[in-house]
Amino acid sequence: MFDYPQGSGERKDGRNFGEFSGMAAGVAGRLPRVFAGCHKHVLSGGCSITGVSSISKKHLPVRQFAAVKAVKTEKKEPKKENLKPKSESKTDSNRHKPFGLTAWEPVDDVYRIQYYPKKVHDIETAVDMLKKFQQLDFTYPRQPVYIDLRLDMKLEKKKKVDPFVSIVHLPYAFTTTASKVLVFTETPEEAAVAQKHGADIVGGTELIQKILDDEIQADFYVSVPDMVSKLVPLKNKLRKKFPKSKRGSVGHNIPEMIEIFKTGHEYLVDRDCYILTKVGTLDMPRENIVANIATIIKDVCTHKPVGFGPFVERAIICSATSESLLFKVEPFLPQITEDNEEENENANN
Repeated sequence: MFDYPQGSGERKDGRNFGEFSGMAAGVAGRLPRVFAGCHKHVLSGGCSITGVSSISKKHLPVRQFAAVKAVKTEKKEPKKENLKPKSESKTDSNRHKPFGLTAWEPVDDVYRIQYYPKKVHDIETAVDMLKKFQQLDFTYPRQPVYIDLRLDMKLEKKKKVDPFVSIVHLPYAFTTTASKVLVFTETPEEAAVAQKHGADIVGGTELIQKILDDEIQADFYVSVPDMVSKLVPLKNKLRKKFPKSKRGSVGHNIPEMIEIFKTGHEYLVDRDCYILTKVGTLDMPRENIVANIATIIKDVCTHKPVGFGPFVERAIICSATSESLLFKVEPFLPQITEDNEEENENANN
């Protein structure tokens, strides 16, 4: 097997033959023990050849999963109605004194206002009190008189009355000068009619730039339907005065529109449900102021069917320098009749 020269006991690498034969004998002696160990490993049930013992497998963590429970589909029972009686809102009816206040009326003439409910006066008494305040305070006698109305805008279900603008002719005018009316039209015939019936300014698109530059101003702006689309640049400038059909400032009947806006009194709904407007001056007779108030409230009530209840919830009158006074508005409200009930039914249908 090995080609060594005879008569010599050494290899070329310097090792002698005796050393080599000893190493071979040592390896041959260990082989039976190695095979015996493998035989035992096989008999013990081990079949892994990766060097990982079977004992280590027993210590591996086992992940346990909880059993999934079947979800029961149960029918939800309808909610039981609350059988508890609803707490009624507190009212001052049948009480010896109102809630949170001392009494219904003060005993003396001098008292603290916050401890008693504010008194509601008849309209005649309220106007007389305003005149007396003016005399005691030595204020301007021709100062304007205002009324502040709070409206109930609710209709059936979720419907409401839309905020509106209206013009009414007062029986007793309190302004010395007529309103300035501007008419938009490009037809020569309509322009001639407008000037004949008292229009202060008449013109077409040539007036737009002059209005934007504040060279021309008017109290009311009236237009024929064909001109409305050409006046769009004036919307932000005129705002509430911009001609609208709902307001009655757009139409073909120019003489009627000029008459209404020249001598009429305009009021509008502001802040969703409030109307603040002038009704006269303090130097006017009491009957004239009351007549103007009645005319305005009557016109306001025409914007809501009577069958839905009173339209005006609260009414206040005051002058430019006086305190506000509550007055009774019930005498001015329309009464429910059979005709009103039929109109209400038709509106619901």
